Amino acid sequence: MNRPIRILLADDHTIVRQGMARLLEEQPDLKVVGEAVNGQAVVDKALELAPDIIIMDIAMPLLNGIEAAKRLRKSLPNCKILIL
Repeated sequence: MNRPIRILLADDHTIVRQGMARLLEEQPDLKVVGEAVNGQAVVDKALELAPDIIIMDIAMPLLNGIEAAKRLRKSLPNCKILIL
């Protein structure tokens, strides 16, 4: 069996993160490895966890999704980023 796709979720709304995590975890080939509540936290967690995919909100406190993505592209060039 192949290893599951590792996903990091980032949204400042708890209910959105929980809902996305629940939907994603229903898929056997997907694994939510972490969650972040703001742009700076997603950068920090991504560097720690090295996920395959990051799904993040565009409007978050401390650092918006666009700025977080720019920083992550430099540090984790193979990580895919989906901004909602």
